Amino acid sequence: QLVESGGGLVQAGDSLRLSCSAAGRRFLLYAMGWFRQAPGKEREFVAGISWNGENTYYPDSLKGRFTITRDNAMNRIWLQINNLVPEDTAVYYCAAEGPPFSDDWLTKTWGSWGQGTQVTVSS
Repeated sequence: QLVESGGGLVQAGDSLRLSCSAAGRRFLLYAMGWFRQAPGKEREFVAGISWNGENTYYPDSLKGRFTITRDNAMNRIWLQINNLVPEDTAVYYCAAEGPPFSDDWLTKTWGSWGQGTQVTVSS
């Protein structure tokens, strides 16, 4: 199971760190990712991190403000978001890679999902 936390109501320009707790040792072997979904919009891939933390992925539009990290000893991943803007308002989900596995971040299958944590950014 994946459980997100750390969301809330913040002001534009603030920073926030979201956390995802992963129960089960199997997640240590998988790439992990953060996604978000705003009302009326499709789910968006925000960041990904390889199983050992050595490789990360960010969409070009989000590079610079988002940082994904993980600590396998703690079974946790984090998403640091800096300089929040109202457009960051969304439910943020963490996910674990599932089969079939792919080396391409954009074609990975995400087999396990958390329940999400709401981030609301006021202007």
